[in-house]
Amino acid sequence: MGFASLRRLPFLKGQEAGLVGVIVVLSVAFSFVNPNFLTTDNLRNVLVAVAAIGWMSIGQCFVIIAREIDLSVGSVMGLSGLCGAWLMAAGLNPWVAVALAIGVGAAAGFVNGLIVVLFRVNSFIATLGMLSVARGLTQVISGGLPIMVDPQVMFLGQGSFLDIPVQVLIFIGLVIVGQFILKRSVIGQRIVAVGDNDEAARLSGIPIASTRVAVFVVSGALAAIAGIVYTAQVSVAEAQAGTGLELDVIAAVVIGGASLSGGRGSILGAMLGAYLLGALRNAFILLELSPFLQQMSVGLVIVLAAIFDQVRQGSFRNVGIMQSLIGVFRSRTR
Repeated sequence: MGFASLRRLPFLKGQEAGLVGVIVVLSVAFSFVNPNFLTTDNLRNVLVAVAAIGWMSIGQCFVIIAREIDLSVGSVMGLSGLCGAWLMAAGLNPWVAVALAIGVGAAAGFVNGLIVVLFRVNSFIATLGMLSVARGLTQVISGGLPIMVDPQVMFLGQGSFLDIPVQVLIFIGLVIVGQFILKRSVIGQRIVAVGDNDEAARLSGIPIASTRVAVFVVSGALAAIAGIVYTAQVSVAEAQAGTGLELDVIAAVVIGGASLSGGRGSILGAMLGAYLLGALRNAFILLELSPFLQQMSVGLVIVLAAIFDQVRQGSFRNVGIMQSLIGVFRSRTR
């Protein structure tokens, strides 16, 4: 199936079809170097590895489409997972503890949204502050020590259904729900409108403030779910869980086609972006390449995706300069 055929699929748009094509080409290329890459077990490992990033990417996608950004997702993930384990260790019903842990993540997102909306603080600064606050709280609550997770909830991170990991099923389910909300619901249309042109959205009667707060709440809640399932996977909650994942989450969303200028994005694209990052990291491990190259590749992919987004929008500011340089080069080579 070629790229043109992929674009004809009803659930794939141009950017998403392109990502599928890139993933297929890279997968085939990596399989020639290491035949283990395309095995069922390895593909399963990739999906499990990217599940946490994928959940947070869904929430981040809503935030970026609304022309904001959430840098606190990794810390909120760690805080929520730790709070859930701490409540379980205190004797609370495990499922009540899970619900309260999700509430912690949603509350952190709500605070982010209020700071951005009420005090007009740039979301980069507001969520950067929450990143430090949440990380500090995890240290205070845990005292730097790990907390065991109740065995009743471990199947969320270790169980499987029809030989498919439960966390992968949760990921797929959240992608379907998120894509439906974004493309088929009123709130999804409001998010796109606010991100595209908030003044036009205001004149259309869209509640801009509550819409912006809502995307942060969703982002925090999904980060909490990631934290809970991750702690269930490793059987223990650690204060450092989720550290540094903010970069991967933003990268997945941008690679998936979301515009940092707001107003455009896709939950399915974010999922594909997360999978592409996971496949690259997995390939580096199988090829026994330096782990430092993994971080370099993530940064490089973000920059290239951002440049591609600007060029695609026709808003590349230095087009005139580039054209002049090309003209000078041609005149000198004649």
